[in-house]
Amino acid sequence: MGVERSSTGDGDPNVVGNVYDKYGTKNPIARAMMSGFLRSVTELFDLTQADSVLEVGCGEGRLADHLLRSGKRSPRRFVASDLSLSQVAPELNPKIEFTEASIYELPFNDSSFDLVVCCEVLEHLERPSAGMAELARVSAHSVIISTPWEPVWRLLNVARGRYWSAFGNTPGHLQHFSRRALVELASSHLEVRQVRRPLPWTVILGSTGN
Repeated sequence: MGVERSSTGDGDPNVVGNVYDKYGTKNPIARAMMSGFLRSVTELFDLTQADSVLEVGCGEGRLADHLLRSGKRSPRRFVASDLSLSQVAPELNPKIEFTEASIYELPFNDSSFDLVVCCEVLEHLERPSAGMAELARVSAHSVIISTPWEPVWRLLNVARGRYWSAFGNTPGHLQHFSRRALVELASSHLEVRQVRRPLPWTVILGSTGN
């Protein structure tokens, strides 16, 4: 989550957006927003009571580490994947298993994990529906997804003086999901169970029905 990457599935692991330490920011407003985001994701994580977890698009691995540290239940297995693992942070929970993989071709059998987590990835995809289908395929029960809430995300960027020439669009964001649009995408592959709205994100917990 800390590094915005290309997730196009073509083998290109290059960073396409800005490298921004969301977890280490000193800005009090940004810290408050991140706290709300992490609280929402962690609460949904706890609801699943998952024994096995896969995070897709793990970036630095900070979200995986946070969930293992802050969640009420410690899963038996926690795998984190990304196109490249070159940006994985040091001193993360040793329980995390890291693997390189494209969201379009996850190297796991159907229904391999109780829970699949994919936060801040779908907006980078040229084919988000194909990525969503793959998340649902490898999940036995639950999927948590999140994206920036548009157009609020871009408006906030403009308000803080960022990316004016791109009308506030963060580099690498190919998709712009309103809350309704993200629910519709999730509903095409999952039964939507809960929607959380921590500013400026949308976080969804869905069920595969298995």
